[in-house]
Amino acid sequence: MTEHYLDEDLIVTVLKTVYDPEIPVDVYELGLIYKITINNQHVKIDMTLTTPNCPEAQSLPLAVKERVEMLPAVESAEVEIVWEPKWGPEMMSEEAKLAIGYF
Repeated sequence: MTEHYLDEDLIVTVLKTVYDPEIPVDVYELGLIYKITINNQHVKIDMTLTTPNCPEAQSLPLAVKERVEMLPAVESAEVEIVWEPKWGPEMMSEEAKLAIGYF
């Protein structure tokens, strides 16, 4: 049996491959990921959206879940949408702010 390594850095690396289709920045750099919890082979991610009526409200969390579940060490992933704290542009990384021209 092959052991697969799983930690938060690996999850973050995968999350950086999921992009908001309306903004050319990944969900992690956008500041949409609030919390990552790893319990054995189960990953729980608390994330938010830029607005409650985001057009990607259905597809973006599903994309996050599916991408994380592609990791060999992950048996299951759960994505919970949370609204507190409310997302704002200040939550974006400097890289994200540069990418969209937010200064």
